[in-house]
Amino acid sequence: MQMKEGNHTATTANGTDMDREKGGSVEDNGACTDTLPDTVVHEAESNQAAGRGDRNGPGNRVGTGIRVLKRNMKNGNRGCVTRKTRFGSRERDWLKGDTQRGCVCLYGGSVDPQPPASGPQGSSTPQADLRLVLCSTTTTVEELCAQREVEGLYLQLHGDLLRRLDSSERPLQMVYDYLAALGYQDPLRVQREAANSDLSCMIRFYSERPVNADQQERTLLKGVFSVRKGKTQLHKWAERQVILCGTCLIVASVKDCLTGKMHILPLVGGKVEEVKRRQHCLMFSSPGPQAQTYFVNFDTLADYQRWHRQATKVVSQTISMVDLSCYSLEEVPEYLFYSQDITHLNLRHNFMSLKGPGGLLNLPRFSQLKSLNLSHNRLGVFPESVCEILTLTELNLSCNGLKAVPTQIGNLQSLQTLSLDGNYLSSLPEELGSLAQLNSLGLSFNNFPHIPGVLDRLNGVDRLAMAGNRVETLELSTLARMSHLKNIDLRLNGLRSVRAEALEALKQVIQLDLRDNLLTSLDLSSACSLETLYCQRNQLGALTLSGFTLRTLHASSNRLTTVNIYPVPNQLTQMDLSRNLLDYLPDWVCDSRKIEVLDVTHNVLSELPARLLSSLSLRKLLAGNNGLQRLPDLLDHVPLEALDLQHNKLGELPESLFYKALNLKYLNVSANALETIPPSSQSEESLSTLQELYLTGNNLNENCAALLVGHQNLRVLHMAYNQLLSFPASKLSKLELLEELNLSGNKLKTIPSTVSSCKRLHTLTAHSNHISVFPEILNLPEIKLVDLSCNELTEILLPDSLPATLHELDLTGNSSLMLEHKTLNMFSHITTLKLDQKPAMTTGDSLGSSCLWNHGYSEMSGQRNKLCVSVMAVDRFGDSAEAAYGIFDGDRNEEVPRLLQCTMGDVLSEELLHSNIDSVYMSNTFLTSHRKLGMAGQKLGASALLCYIHHEPSEPGGYFSVTVANVGSCQAVLCRDGQPLPLSKVFSLEQSAEEMERVKLSKAIITEDNKVSGVTCCSRLLGCSYLSPWVLPKPWVRTEPLCSQDDFLILGNRALFERVSYQEAVCTVQAVREPRAAAKKLCTLAQSYGCRDNVGVAVVSLNIGEDSCTCDQPMANNVTDPRVPPPTPLPISAPPGDPATPSSSSGIASEFNSETSASEVGSEAGSTASDEHPSSGSAARPERHCSLHPAAILCGPTGHGSAGGPHPVLFQRQPSCATFSSNQSDNGLDSDDEAPLEGVISNGSKLEVEVDIHCCAFQIRSGAPESPKDNDLDKTRSDYPNGKMRRQNSVVVSSTNGCLLAVCAREISDLKKSPSTSSLFGKKLSNGSVVAPEDSHNLIEVALEAPKKKSGYFTAPAQQDPEDQLVVPPSLEHDVREQLQGLLGPRDFLRPKGEKSAYCRCLRPRAPCLSNCVGGWRVDGDISI
Repeated sequence: MQMKEGNHTATTANGTDMDREKGGSVEDNGACTDTLPDTVVHEAESNQAAGRGDRNGPGNRVGTGIRVLKRNMKNGNRGCVTRKTRFGSRERDWLKGDTQRGCVCLYGGSVDPQPPASGPQGSSTPQADLRLVLCSTTTTVEELCAQREVEGLYLQLHGDLLRRLDSSERPLQMVYDYLAALGYQDPLRVQREAANSDLSCMIRFYSERPVNADQQERTLLKGVFSVRKGKTQLHKWAERQVILCGTCLIVASVKDCLTGKMHILPLVGGKVEEVKRRQHCLMFSSPGPQAQTYFVNFDTLADYQRWHRQATKVVSQTISMVDLSCYSLEEVPEYLFYSQDITHLNLRHNFMSLKGPGGLLNLPRFSQLKSLNLSHNRLGVFPESVCEILTLTELNLSCNGLKAVPTQIGNLQSLQTLSLDGNYLSSLPEELGSLAQLNSLGLSFNNFPHIPGVLDRLNGVDRLAMAGNRVETLELSTLARMSHLKNIDLRLNGLRSVRAEALEALKQVIQLDLRDNLLTSLDLSSACSLETLYCQRNQLGALTLSGFTLRTLHASSNRLTTVNIYPVPNQLTQMDLSRNLLDYLPDWVCDSRKIEVLDVTHNVLSELPARLLSSLSLRKLLAGNNGLQRLPDLLDHVPLEALDLQHNKLGELPESLFYKALNLKYLNVSANALETIPPSSQSEESLSTLQELYLTGNNLNENCAALLVGHQNLRVLHMAYNQLLSFPASKLSKLELLEELNLSGNKLKTIPSTVSSCKRLHTLTAHSNHISVFPEILNLPEIKLVDLSCNELTEILLPDSLPATLHELDLTGNSSLMLEHKTLNMFSHITTLKLDQKPAMTTGDSLGSSCLWNHGYSEMSGQRNKLCVSVMAVDRFGDSAEAAYGIFDGDRNEEVPRLLQCTMGDVLSEELLHSNIDSVYMSNTFLTSHRKLGMAGQKLGASALLCYIHHEPSEPGGYFSVTVANVGSCQAVLCRDGQPLPLSKVFSLEQSAEEMERVKLSKAIITEDNKVSGVTCCSRLLGCSYLSPWVLPKPWVRTEPLCSQDDFLILGNRALFERVSYQEAVCTVQAVREPRAAAKKLCTLAQSYGCRDNVGVAVVSLNIGEDSCTCDQPMANNVTDPRVPPPTPLPISAPPGDPATPSSSSGIASEFNSETSASEVGSEAGSTASDEHPSSGSAARPERHCSLHPAAILCGPTGHGSAGGPHPVLFQRQPSCATFSSNQSDNGLDSDDEAPLEGVISNGSKLEVEVDIHCCAFQIRSGAPESPKDNDLDKTRSDYPNGKMRRQNSVVVSSTNGCLLAVCAREISDLKKSPSTSSLFGKKLSNGSVVAPEDSHNLIEVALEAPKKKSGYFTAPAQQDPEDQLVVPPSLEHDVREQLQGLLGPRDFLRPKGEKSAYCRCLRPRAPCLSNCVGGWRVDGDISI
């Protein structure tokens, strides 16, 4: 960058200035003035005392283009997860002057780099000082180093390797490019994110190379110690320089000097022993009969242990190998060249340079080197010096960006293995053909358009790896000329045709891999020696093969209608033809004599040949998801071990199935039409070996239980969703080896007590029945999981102690269940306890989301030991008629899904403040959540899906829309008019050709199981940042308008939709309707269909009709329409916590986890909501003028809103619910009453009064409204722990504690004087919220606390009874009216039903006011409760 000169004097920010500006950040609003030209340098010393002197003192320097701000980060080192960089006003002005300006966080190098994600989050060493360098995108490393007087800068990505930056590289531009690659598009947002120190978990700059003690120990150990040579006493102890590097111990002949003679002691195969006669002494011995020995006496125990540990590793090696991979090395240690016995050197994942004492140019000094690994070193060019190591037999130069191979490669005549994968090669030199001993050549993921001709001369190469190239046409004649090739890999090439021009036979190829190409037909009849063929995921309609030597055929996921193999493949043992269009099986399948495994699932077969089931070789038959109506009878004993017939149309099974297939261990006939099952034997004695039996989704009744007795080896039994009325007790007692029992979705009223005889039972799932008595399972010694949700349990009889193995108990959906405190205390040790909450909806709920949508969810761990799926569900998100739902699948890790569950809702709330464009706020939500994962997201990741239900910002009075964003394999399906409508996109390499191409272009290595670097099959995830740029966090975003034909949403992870189709999922929910039970059923079906992984499902029931929105324009007069019926009062409840807090149990169940709480997990990832402030340029979301979205509406007393009329009146209608609870008495007494009220009937648990309060006419100033700044001052700021406040002009609406009030400031004093309300001001309520006594808060919270019984583990909530209501008899009308009039003030009054109100608005959407709109009483006045 061309530096400007000026007379600006650098200033030092003292501690006072830093403290003064501490509250500001780069996101704060401020004047956008360009007052800091490029010549200014602003530096803060490392402590506050340094800046107390003269600003122009000698400690200041004149800069040449960089502003530096230093922060001392000494307090704690949770890393970048919890830190926030703060800027002063001058710094903000600098950034706002130009988007090409920004900030680089520069760390010192005095400490170790941050630990890996799997290690501890903190360290005992102090955190390095952080320097905030304000520069531009044109500032180079050379300029930064000159300013800071450092030798160089180092870049660390994702907490991994460190790379020295070139002098011409531009750090800020590198950060901007990195953020753009992640998915950020707005330049202002990129600038803001670059200035966030949280980003250092992904990209970080160091001013010095950090010292990693562990790395240094493994690469080089040296010191001055007392040394003695030989085992005799002839030699004396002397202090010498001792070095342990590579495979040798090096002892200098002179103290503290490496000049003169160096004594080299090879250690591979030698000994290192402890000398007990001397403290901290080791004896090193070389191998062989003439072994030499050195004694080294260390000064400290730490040195002794370090040297002993490293030397033990060296002597235990069988070959002279040195592994220096992943050490961020630029050159090998110079002492390593003393180890002349090194034969294998691994320098993988470093940044090796050509020059330097230990550079690549000096590698030929290793005279015995046979194997050299230089992969992933960013070389850019092929190092010709490697061609001088004539002893090499193995060379790996993969993933180095190579574009050409030098002709000197022909010098390596001993080379046997050459790996050049992941480069940009398109041709090979002819000299390569002279390598006669080369037998393995790796050319995968390059740019070859065809098979290189030089392979004709490489007669020793028997395996050709060319996956991921650009070969579109394969000439079989070319392969025929290369008679030495036996194994060919042409995956992922975009191959469109395979041509056989001549009749020449292809005799040498035995294995051919053509997966993931674009082939429409394939004829390999000339490949007469072919043994194994992979051709999955093409577009094949026909397949012709030679059957002479064929052993394995994999042809799934094509369009095959027929497969021709001639002659009969008598050597065929395994064949996969699943997910094709086969309507019959060819005869040669039955004629094959050795076939053992046959997979024909997901075809259109209507029958199976009789000879197939009678095969004497078939051991595993998978024929599910077809149209089979019957199975042929078994004529003889067969060796069949596994039979999968799920999702067919079978009405019965062969009578002889179990006693002809005596080896049968696995049978899955779920989702059929079975009414009975065949007997286990023809006599009383059974020889059945069946271990797993899946009968879910049939028409079986309790009579089938008697037929199960013969299967005494049964371990897993699934009979969910049948017609069982009971399960015979005597039959269940015979299944003593049973480990897993699933009886969900039947009509059971009890589980037999004989279940206690199943001593090995560890899982009992019996949800969605009519069970009223808790089964006797708590005495079982191995019980782990019990799911009795959605039943009719009333009580639980517990033994004296619970089994220690019980870690999950689900009792949700049992509305009549009463749990005593003693019972809850006994359950306290259970890891996951799921119980129903007894909430009362808030007024906002009753008005909005409760009548529009509700949700249910289910998470099941399956056969995994931990649950790695989390669900977020918020029925009331932001405004009262918005919702957010999400599902997160961590595959093998549970940490990232929990972090996302805790933070993603808050991130979305914040992003909505910055933009109202769906693609922008959803993308930024995912990208910000990706950043907030911190160090946990460096190595771990998760699929994520987020659904946000809202009004369209462009049409706040229009219908609802759902915006869906996802990465990974989680999916969302909308049921519209009874049909599934997918809303998400699956980001897996197998299902997305676009993503596959993108990953290929970025030169990632895709393994044979279609995983990026062998880690994940997903190309987009949150987390796993170390796989960037191959795996990105940018989501797919789609917005779909909702209509009255939309019934529900289904959110599920990969495991669900791999087993359950979209159509079946929709039909399942339609049949159940209740969201929680539907989610349970979907999970159960997935497990019964063979899923063994974690399954997560969320079902959101939608009730959005044409009249679901009540957005009204100001009308001149209220019109009465007698055709509109009166609205039905809605049930009103209040959740105990903040309804906007994302929770896996929002509105359904509360989960008690004795190991990790959500808050503890959230603390690991930092704040759940960022403290960034919206920029001045961000677009504000428009106000919603709708009774579902309460907002101010200006109009006159007669409905006119003109400025020329009387003072405008702000009114809004809000129903309210006052709940009086009496838990300590059963006589209907209130806490302040001496006797029951006359005419009031209560069961003692709850009394409710529903009051329609709609007339809140507050006088506000007429004329022009105040500035938008005042209107939007605290629109999203939460002033109370459990509530969010929304300020509109002079009215404040709060959802705290479930009560909505719109109150003028002048009314607060009247309420304070009232005896009924004065005690509430400044009082801490039972739900933990606190109402401050200041008038300036403009908020009143009215609630009556229910008497509480606090004891033990849990405080039981009041049991809600829907029949409870407050009935005001005619004789008490006058008294009640006077009491309410005293509460509301003299200006308010009660009007009996039948009298109209001039300012009333009905609850019913788009309906004018009616005289009978709400039964009971109507309150008019200036206060809305």
